[in-house]
Amino acid sequence: MAAGEELTLSGHIQHHLTNAKMCTVDGSVAFNKACSEAGFWTWHIDTLAWSIGLGLLFLWVFRSAATKATTGVPGKFQCFIEMVVEFVAANVKDTFHGKSALIAPLALTIFVWVFLMNLMDLIPVDFLPAFAGLVGEQVFAMDSHDVYMKIVPTTDINMTAALAIGVFVLMIGYSVKIKGVTGFIKELTLHPFSSSNLFVQILLIPFNLLLETIALVAKPFSLALRLFGNLYAGELIFILIGAVGLIQLPLHFIWAVFHILVIVLQAFVFMMLTIVYLSMASSDNH
Repeated sequence: MAAGEELTLSGHIQHHLTNAKMCTVDGSVAFNKACSEAGFWTWHIDTLAWSIGLGLLFLWVFRSAATKATTGVPGKFQCFIEMVVEFVAANVKDTFHGKSALIAPLALTIFVWVFLMNLMDLIPVDFLPAFAGLVGEQVFAMDSHDVYMKIVPTTDINMTAALAIGVFVLMIGYSVKIKGVTGFIKELTLHPFSSSNLFVQILLIPFNLLLETIALVAKPFSLALRLFGNLYAGELIFILIGAVGLIQLPLHFIWAVFHILVIVLQAFVFMMLTIVYLSMASSDNH
């Protein structure tokens, strides 16, 4: 492969892996390459737009199903929605051992929302970014190569980290609510090592605190990195397939058939781990 072809392939991959950014530079709004030095306060506007849009789609679909629900023979759409709700409710009932009216709706929201965000990975990688580039070129007089759009929110570590942080906050909240502040502190400092000797127990507190803190923080890290890693790898393969030109569609279809399993499985795993972590946080027993 010639150096020019390598550069083209590298540029193609890099373009598809770059988010559309918005930031403030010297008091004015800037986009994309101008945000390279903006630091922390850089917004990935494609991730925000697609994740919020898909979240609203989830709310609209399920609200429509609820308002159109009948006591007679349900239609296919209502049957499908009821199957999803019952599937999630059954998993919550089997896994969550505390009492909370929040867990089932939360689990349903996580499962469907993450599934919808993952599902965007099945759209051919060049389709929507090329359309965005065309709009930017024709409407805003931009260079199409300076227009970026990542349509799979879960391939952005910021999105999966935000989801995981939300779960982490709920874990801390449930722990404090069920066990109290004192009980939560005891859980972090008096386990897993304990002793009937007070002096020895005091000596063990730093080790317990270190181990329990690592175990606690590892949970949101595992949630964020597992979802991000699996979807990012899948997207990268789609991008490589897209680089082969006109014959990409048969290859895209073959990989998409396999990737459907990843899409559903990762949404399910994220939901189940969330339920398990919140169940552990709600338990009085360590």
